[in-house]
Amino acid sequence: MCAIRDGYSRRVVGWAIEDHLRTDLVEDALRQAVTLRSRLPAKVIFHADRGTQYTSEQIADACADLPVLRSMGRAGVCWDNAAAESFWSTLKTEFYNRRHWPTKADAKQAVGAWIEERYNRRRRHSAIGMISPVRFEELHPQTAQAA
Repeated sequence: MCAIRDGYSRRVVGWAIEDHLRTDLVEDALRQAVTLRSRLPAKVIFHADRGTQYTSEQIADACADLPVLRSMGRAGVCWDNAAAESFWSTLKTEFYNRRHWPTKADAKQAVGAWIEERYNRRRRHSAIGMISPVRFEELHPQTAQAA
């Protein structure tokens, strides 16, 4: 799974789930994020770690096409990607590790529903005043002008 989260509102704006970790997975999530936002502000930064999927020429080309600036954390410094790691911890602790699905398709659908219905719309985040990311964007429309 690859998930792309808005750093200001905490909303997961793009995600892709497959049975591989190829670069196509990252590109699919990135393109979904840009599609959700539709019209982007002048500067959008896509921050990631230094995994080969994120540092690939394919992602560089996709970012140039969209247009999105790339940012990568320092090698071996987990704090540079703390926002993404926080999301993964929440997903695993509050949802994924508590369930079993009969098929991969069922798991994929359930994770997508959890992101949209629970994480983005109902889960409260202390960093944004104990409201959900979608509610935060409603109260601060300049943060989601392209939504």
